[in-house]
Amino acid sequence: MCGIVGYIGKRDAAPLLLHGLKRLEYRGYDSAGIAVIGEERVKEKEEERAERDVSGEEGIRVVKRKGNVAALAEAIAGCDGGFLGATVGIGHTRWATHGDPSDRNAHPHLNEAGDIALIHNGIIENHAALRVELEKYGYSFVSDTDSEVLVHLIDHLWANIPFLDFESAVRQALSIVEGAYGICVISMREPDRLIVARKGSPLVIGVGEGEYFVASDAAPLVEYTRHVVYLADGDMAVVRRDGFKVKSIGNIERESMVTELDFEIEEIEKGGFEHFMLKEIFEQPSVMRDVMRGRVSVEHNALHLGGIQDHLDTLRGAKRMVILACGTSWHAGLIGKYLIEEFARICVEVDYASEFRYRNPIVGPGDVVIVISQSGETADTLAALRIAKERGATVMGICNVVGSTIARETHFGMYTHAGPEIGVASTKAFTAQVVALFMIAVQLRMGNPEMSGVETSVLLQELLAVPDKAEQILRLNDDILSIAESYWDAEHVLYLGRGYNFPVALEGALKLKEISYIHAEGYPAAEMKHGPIALIDEDVPVVFIAIRDHSYRKVLSNIEEVRSRKGRVIAIATEGDREIGRIAEHVIYIPEAAAALMPLLTVIPLQLLAYHIATLRGCNVDRPRNLAKSVTVE
Repeated sequence: MCGIVGYIGKRDAAPLLLHGLKRLEYRGYDSAGIAVIGEERVKEKEEERAERDVSGEEGIRVVKRKGNVAALAEAIAGCDGGFLGATVGIGHTRWATHGDPSDRNAHPHLNEAGDIALIHNGIIENHAALRVELEKYGYSFVSDTDSEVLVHLIDHLWANIPFLDFESAVRQALSIVEGAYGICVISMREPDRLIVARKGSPLVIGVGEGEYFVASDAAPLVEYTRHVVYLADGDMAVVRRDGFKVKSIGNIERESMVTELDFEIEEIEKGGFEHFMLKEIFEQPSVMRDVMRGRVSVEHNALHLGGIQDHLDTLRGAKRMVILACGTSWHAGLIGKYLIEEFARICVEVDYASEFRYRNPIVGPGDVVIVISQSGETADTLAALRIAKERGATVMGICNVVGSTIARETHFGMYTHAGPEIGVASTKAFTAQVVALFMIAVQLRMGNPEMSGVETSVLLQELLAVPDKAEQILRLNDDILSIAESYWDAEHVLYLGRGYNFPVALEGALKLKEISYIHAEGYPAAEMKHGPIALIDEDVPVVFIAIRDHSYRKVLSNIEEVRSRKGRVIAIATEGDREIGRIAEHVIYIPEAAAALMPLLTVIPLQLLAYHIATLRGCNVDRPRNLAKSVTVE
């Protein structure tokens, strides 16, 4: 959740760190800070290491502030120049877990001498016991965080174990702490290096010429270097100006593979849109095409899914499949269940990864577990993945980020190629995941002798037509804004759909909750009579996904039931449907498509509706309160 940046090289570190933190704002945070070591202090420390104690401003320079990165930048601008010439530094945006959002709880944290600084993403689960022990040795704490315990522990071990250097002190400390972490540490005692380590929280090293960068993800790095190394879980790296070395936390040498980033700087800019979320909604047609590119061949009536091609027999032979995900990815997985069961006739269960990991799930050899995550770093999904592997299941991954932990730890998988998603409320990742699941389902069905080539060809042609239809829907943006103007002050909204569009109702409700803070619920339309109908009155808008499919007449009956209770109806309907226009207050018409592909179209008006309602309410749609982009802690 928190954002980490680090730099060592020859440039001024402070501007680079601030810019990196701006790039990481989308991850969610409540405070920010940086710590730097100036070139003059490095030389002085090398000459006087044994002669002077370093503390406060004469040691590592630290500024941290509650609030946004702009507040931090303003505070740094008001300093006396101590940040000029600093060529080593670390920066952090914090999302509070232990201790309220405040200056004193913000990172970086210092030891008492002020010559070690640490930033930390994750949770140290045994921090309370360690705090008690450290207090017995005379350490005092200035924050309420679990993270401050770690910097004092490093200091204590370094001071009390003979012949220990900086790297070894960090390694010893990490062998004692329990929990999840991504850390970056600097010290005046050995000022020519950054030490980074990860366990459950992502870190990536950017490789430059005579300079190196560290970050929670690649977004802050792409404008400086395209060459990165993704640290694996349990990795620790010492980064210097002349190179870096990766070992395990247990001090075993690890191979590190340099990867080239596959996105451009323009992809993490707003590109003229008011918000990243709106930009990413409008990117969905091109994202769908990118997911399909090189994979769909209508002329050969074929799919080429390279990541899973060698494992099709395993997939087709599965006694059952279990899809594990969280949030929006869970909704995509629910659509995947419908697709795989219909096309491949394989039994599929969909489970929240956070629930799967904390019960005693029945999973093992013969089962195929599919884990879905935009970032490839979602903590609960990773934990569930590992449980499934331990019990002998085959695990397949669907994720967006090349080199992410899920991509490395699954047996095989598929990238969605959606590009960076900056808006906290996921939009294009959802549609990319659904396209991927559709292609997987069709690929599995191709192995079924009962399926004719004609049917396959029609499905692939329908899929290729979806991006153009999505572009048609995006041209309704102004019309959807007009509808939003009638509902921006609602306190409760119901979303109803059936079949493939029930998960879309869930996703539409989630989008509204996430960014507008309006209470919203999604239900199967037929379940309305089993409780939710009690909520219906003139103050509760009801959004129906009412496309022409096999349950269309049933949905019309549901609409009539809402109208009879004075409910206000917004309908997502198929082009040319005049019947629904007579019973719904507002209708958003979308192009006709195969029922299995409709979620890719019906979700777009719901994303736009949520977006416009949120902006009309004055909400920050890119960084909604209390939320973070990548949930890397429990």
